[in-house]
Amino acid sequence: MFVKCRRHRVLIHKILLFMVTVIVLMFLIRELPEREITSSKQIQNNIIDENDENDEYEIKLRTYESKIIPNLGHNGKEATLKDPEDNELGEKALKSVAMNYVLSDRIPLNRSVGDRRNEGCKKFYYNPTLTASVVIIFYNEILSAILRTIWSVTLQTPEHLLHEIVLVDDASTAEELKGFLQYYIDTRLSGHRIKLHHLNERVGLIKARLEGAKLATGDVLIFLDAHCEATIGWIEPLLARIEESRSTVLTPLIDVISASNFAYLSDADYTGFQVGGFSWPGHFTWINVQNENDRGKLTPIKSPTMAGGLFAIERKYFWEIGSYDDKMEGWGGENLEISFRIWQCGGRLETVPCSRVGHIFRDFHPYSIPGKKDTHGINTARLAHVWMDDYKRLFFMYRPKLEYSPLIGDITSRLELRKRLKCKSFKWYLDNVFPEKFIPDENVLGYGQVRNNLNMCLDDLSLHEGTTGPLGLYPCHAFSATTQYFSMTYKGKLRSENFCAEISNTLEVQLTRCLKDELKQSWIFFKNGTIYNSLFAKCLSSEGVEVPKAVRIDNCKDSDHQKWKFTYINSTVIT
Repeated sequence: MFVKCRRHRVLIHKILLFMVTVIVLMFLIRELPEREITSSKQIQNNIIDENDENDEYEIKLRTYESKIIPNLGHNGKEATLKDPEDNELGEKALKSVAMNYVLSDRIPLNRSVGDRRNEGCKKFYYNPTLTASVVIIFYNEILSAILRTIWSVTLQTPEHLLHEIVLVDDASTAEELKGFLQYYIDTRLSGHRIKLHHLNERVGLIKARLEGAKLATGDVLIFLDAHCEATIGWIEPLLARIEESRSTVLTPLIDVISASNFAYLSDADYTGFQVGGFSWPGHFTWINVQNENDRGKLTPIKSPTMAGGLFAIERKYFWEIGSYDDKMEGWGGENLEISFRIWQCGGRLETVPCSRVGHIFRDFHPYSIPGKKDTHGINTARLAHVWMDDYKRLFFMYRPKLEYSPLIGDITSRLELRKRLKCKSFKWYLDNVFPEKFIPDENVLGYGQVRNNLNMCLDDLSLHEGTTGPLGLYPCHAFSATTQYFSMTYKGKLRSENFCAEISNTLEVQLTRCLKDELKQSWIFFKNGTIYNSLFAKCLSSEGVEVPKAVRIDNCKDSDHQKWKFTYINSTVIT
């Protein structure tokens, strides 16, 4: 009996031992994949193998993160560094790449810039159901600027509205924008749907954006530059408006982020609120909201054009309306082309005051255009031939060599697109969308260069729109320079595209905002070449004026200083 019991105990012991062994083996087998995953992400265990590429990235990233100063630039405030050497390096960075990346690298990547909305906007309730694909293109962009853009989008966008972020690298040469950027996304932004696509060769902004749009699958495409910061409530009004009208294309209100100190500069009361316009030489311009009833509005406002860096468009509509002109190269002109096309082909372009996005405006482009071509001029010539009808004459007046240039390429497919979409004329656009746009060769006595008998010309001295400056005197250019182009209107205005000539208290002539009934802006052009102001009973004169100072008015006399000729004259209506 004892022997039998002992045998039973031994048997039970063996069975238990076997079961324990099986359980241990099963546990080890179950844990093996997890251990492999853990070993591939060794940051979880704080173990680093310096020979592993990912761990090289981790070492670099920890070094990078260790230099970030907590709360620097918080709430969008101006950021400064204490070390004079850092400040000196920052100044050099501004001169080389138009951005103080030394300072940018020290500011938290996920900083808050605060709630920049007007108080009235906070009372609106939006409940959009559409989702967004945010498309960001970059070429040799400052890494911290890209990451701050991504972080702001992820933090300020409700998760159910953000379908994805699509990053397209236009063949950057900076190594940190390759594997290191992907590693950052995988380890620091792993909870978000972010696609990073590298192009094998540089194609420029337009074609890179087309690649990004092809990769996107959300309901709405939102294009952002790679140096932006989204703010609280930025996306809801955009998606809600597109849900109301899928053929409406929207731009947020674009605030300025300083490229030198990263201060977020906003105007919550919209006293400086502007929308998009254009100049006849083919450049985008900011213009004041024309309708006084619109100036205080918080709802979307009509915009004749858009800057092009930041906008939202329903994804399917983007392709239906012709996306971008894929024969355009590099950068430039695409924003006016798509603006004209949207309006002329049945869509609508609006600025949304309750959507605020900060943007770093650089003083210059820190990189060259592929092929070193004048892509802006060539692209604008393409759009002029396709969309501007007879008004293209005003662009080619400034760029005559481009009118028949073979560099423009084949525009057949774009003309067919215009016909297929049954688009309206450019005159319709001017009459209905931008009626306040000045047309320099219509309803005028003369236009072109204004030259006196001493071969000196009136010149705006590159005055920026929205400012006031002298109507200068300068040697006449041999071509139609934008700074020397003026018109004398039927209503007695001596003006450039954006400014009118006004007599100051010192009798010097200034260029300033055009006013309807201002007598100091009222001129009479006589057949003998005299330009006369009846309020002062004096004539426009260059006598005693040092180049490039302002011309003035003086007692009228028979002098070469007071005889002026326009390039083109309507002799039938001149007194």
